Amino acid sequence: MVQREVPASSLIAKIRSKQAVVGVIGLGYVGLPLGMAFAEVGFPTVGLDVDRKKVASLNRGESYIRHIASEPLQKLALAKRFEATADFSRSKDCDALIICVPTPLSESREPDLTFIVQSGEAIAPHLRQGQLVVLESTTYPGTTDEVLRPILEKGSGLKAGRDFLLAFSPEREDPANGRFSTRTIPKVVGGYTPSCLDAATALYGSVIEKVVPVSSTQVAEMTKLLENIFRSVNIALVNELKMLCDRMGLDVWEVIDAAATKPFGFMPFYPGPGLGGHCIPIDPFYLTWKARHFEFSTRFIELAGEINTNMPYYVVSRTIEALNSHEKSVKNADILVLGVAYKKNVDDMRESPAVRVMELLEQKGARIRYHDPYVPVAESHRTPGKTWTGVPLTDEALERADAVLILTDHTDVDYQRVVQRAKLVIDTRNATRGVTGNRQKIVKA
Repeated sequence: MVQREVPASSLIAKIRSKQAVVGVIGLGYVGLPLGMAFAEVGFPTVGLDVDRKKVASLNRGESYIRHIASEPLQKLALAKRFEATADFSRSKDCDALIICVPTPLSESREPDLTFIVQSGEAIAPHLRQGQLVVLESTTYPGTTDEVLRPILEKGSGLKAGRDFLLAFSPEREDPANGRFSTRTIPKVVGGYTPSCLDAATALYGSVIEKVVPVSSTQVAEMTKLLENIFRSVNIALVNELKMLCDRMGLDVWEVIDAAATKPFGFMPFYPGPGLGGHCIPIDPFYLTWKARHFEFSTRFIELAGEINTNMPYYVVSRTIEALNSHEKSVKNADILVLGVAYKKNVDDMRESPAVRVMELLEQKGARIRYHDPYVPVAESHRTPGKTWTGVPLTDEALERADAVLILTDHTDVDYQRVVQRAKLVIDTRNATRGVTGNRQKIVKA
């Protein structure tokens, strides 16, 4: 810890008067709505991204994310409160810099901090006295202090806490969530020093309704992992119960809905074809990797990951069984997949289990087509250059298919029509629960 802290009072004064320039690094599902939130309350905001196509699109006032409308961007551009750039030397103009870049896993399922490292290296030469740097990317406890801080200090010649301010605040975005937005989701913040915490709390408190300060960057980093591991473990539980209920001839969704009537001590989670998105399939492995440094085995977390990772294989097995019951082999079967985004009503394909299901079915000899109103082209996560192109959801497409496999339950699909027209419907999301008639065609998987 530093002996003499940089005073945060001057930055806090600029924040309170909305004269502080806010820079957001990484303009994806997390960074773009965050940058817009700061700009909308009056902060001059600079978005930094290496993708020049994104930069050009934003400066034209055009959104490339489905659930973020273009009109607010156009208004911010006209008011000169939001500007995007690929020039990272512009970071010197910012009073606060927030890093919102991806943290994927390597092929060996170890943390890949490449984008954090590159972001730190890009802004370090331009870092100046009194600036605040906040990391939002989900990562293992210690990343802010052990990885980012040395990069910033080496590249700038400045010291965290003494010359510039440093903090961690985990992102909590939930794309297409109609109940919560960037401003209404409470924000956890941990600072490298008390002054760092004060500055970061003031920054987020100017735009977000509730800020939750914690004692360190490591606590804030662990908080995010706990949130997502909690979901991963509970989803694994219901996925395992789903497989058991299938064998016992029970409807797991009916069981869950009945259990959810208990007003205390129970929280409903629902099964599916596997985990997707940028957090839940990845974050638990960040902690299991870090735990090994302390000679600790996270057996419970790893078991949950194993169950969830195997769900696409289970879906394929159930699909083969359903086809067999209709006297049809999976080899040369025409399978129409409905939904390939990782969750309903978004265009986000990151870690989508639908991709793995399609790959596995093709390996078995099936012919795969898909329809997703938000994803015109789906890319393989394993085979570079491998893509599928979506097809319209016509009556002919439904009637032609040997099986319709529902992997993402988008709300604007007419599932009554799907069941009416299809020969066989394999539903992994309980999307057909409201369908009346022809229910003998439906197989839960």
